[in-house]
Amino acid sequence: MTKKNVIIIGAAGRDFHNFNTVFRGNQAYNVVAFTAAQIPDIDGRCYPASLAGKELYPSGIPIFPQDSLSQLIKKYQADDCVFSYSDVPYPIVMNLSAQVNAAGANFILMGPNATMVKSIKPVISVCATRTGCGKSQTSRRVIEILMAKGLKVVAVRHPMPYGDLEAQKVQRFAAIADLEKYKCTIEEMEEYEPHVVRGNVIYAGVDYEAILRAAENDPDGCDVIVWDGGNNDFPFYKPDLAITVADPHRPGAEVSYYPGEVNLRMADVIIINKIDTAQPEAVQTVRKNIAKVNPKAIVIDGASPISVDDPSVIKGKRVLVVEDGPTLTHGEMKIGAGTVAAQKYGAAEIVDPRPFTVGKLSETFRIYPGIGKLLPAMGYGEQQIKDLEETIRNTKCDSVIIGTPIDLKRIITIDKPSTRVYYELEEIGKPNLQDVIDDFTLSKGL
Repeated sequence: MTKKNVIIIGAAGRDFHNFNTVFRGNQAYNVVAFTAAQIPDIDGRCYPASLAGKELYPSGIPIFPQDSLSQLIKKYQADDCVFSYSDVPYPIVMNLSAQVNAAGANFILMGPNATMVKSIKPVISVCATRTGCGKSQTSRRVIEILMAKGLKVVAVRHPMPYGDLEAQKVQRFAAIADLEKYKCTIEEMEEYEPHVVRGNVIYAGVDYEAILRAAENDPDGCDVIVWDGGNNDFPFYKPDLAITVADPHRPGAEVSYYPGEVNLRMADVIIINKIDTAQPEAVQTVRKNIAKVNPKAIVIDGASPISVDDPSVIKGKRVLVVEDGPTLTHGEMKIGAGTVAAQKYGAAEIVDPRPFTVGKLSETFRIYPGIGKLLPAMGYGEQQIKDLEETIRNTKCDSVIIGTPIDLKRIITIDKPSTRVYYELEEIGKPNLQDVIDDFTLSKGL
């Protein structure tokens, strides 16, 4: 039998999972390369033999930048290219398909049946139609309701393996010290820390079947697993209850980005978040799209009200607003929690950081010019963290609004007065998540 040569097009996450579930140990295929996009400085690595399988891949699998894809197809005589990352507009997906086809290969999208792993525990998934819709606070709300019922909840986060892949195979976070133990980036800390401080365990890593089995047998116990999604990817685990969050600040994106529309169509429950700060006509657009593609879903209205430590740091001040990095970059958001706080608490001006950026942050603004006057808290590596600290130090402002999910002052030195923004999901009216979770736990005998 002639093996098919395969290139997996990815961004350090879904790509590895697709390989692990479909191609690892599969004699019909030879995965010749991964490509990397979206995340800085993740190409030039190797998917190690210890994860890929030493029998078929004794030297591991090389990872190249995506812009070399056409050359790689010809070099390795690739038959199939498997698209494996998320939060991408449909025209970009099809432009990439055209590039692959023009080079002679097939363009493939893997589906849930081929890639979802089944758990022996009940699974609730929380996904979204775009990056920055409010998945994290939704996951926290779901876990809060489950824990109030006396259930042991284990969260599993969509992957962010930007470091040593072998060391990141299975990661368990149960204490703040674990963030340092695993040398987490800012992006990782933003997702893991809120779970840990609330008293529930969260897993992440590279090999998601191994992670699932560890989570099911967690030493602190496990009654329910909550899949805490990343970007707008669909779950790696087969959910018993699928929740999708939509964002009326970007109306129409729920049916024009891959694979966000997959989440919209698969959802049992759809939360229209941020209704408190969105335009009514935008909310109506999202409602119409939900009714068109998934009329059977339960629709919950939601808000993400904010609070801050110290409003006096904002009122009348020229402020620098620091927001979650991925939400501003490939998430394309023009407004975040920090921006809302600046408006709500009467900032005199939002200061433009672009004249003051250095190093990799300057590069980020070149790649994503639509970010505008907000500063993304980029922290995928040590140099980016240093550049973030220096950019804040350089910026001529009175104070800093920290709109990220964690307190940046724990990671970097901020030499100006600052205040942190907090936000949680707040359901509006009925139905709400309490009703949904009550019905779910009853049906599962929990």
